Amino acid sequence: MDRIEQLTQLFQPVLDACDVVLYELKWLGGKEATLQVSIMKQDGTMDLDTCAAVSEKLSELLDEKDPIDEEYVLEVCSPGAEREIRDRSELDRMTGAYVYMKLSQPVRSMSEITGEITAVTPETLTVEYKDKAVKRTAEVDRNNIAFIRMAVRF
Repeated sequence: MDRIEQLTQLFQPVLDACDVVLYELKWLGGKEATLQVSIMKQDGTMDLDTCAAVSEKLSELLDEKDPIDEEYVLEVCSPGAEREIRDRSELDRMTGAYVYMKLSQPVRSMSEITGEITAVTPETLTVEYKDKAVKRTAEVDRNNIAFIRMAVRF
């Protein structure tokens, strides 16, 4: 088991107690080694107070267990407003989310779609998007999604 897996197991009880999900755990190089812990709430959102609370609890745990020999900085953060949706089961809860997706095969002559998910089934997503000034919908087979991430609406 590598260090990231060990730390993930060590952190899981704290994350569960704080009702957050681990999005990513990674080491960042540079002048100072950084252990970056990206977290989000169950609904995919995040706020500064939750990040601070989780950071404090993880810091206490790391001080107590001391699993890392070298010097490092702990960074607890959100995965970001445009985070990649990696867990396809997360799509089941994303009605109303604004997303960007790349498709394996074009739908309505589009290989990319940015829009709001208006309906979700086990097989498809219905996305409302703008084509110039006109609102349109497209039904996308989940297996046709090559990449999907949250998008910021302007």
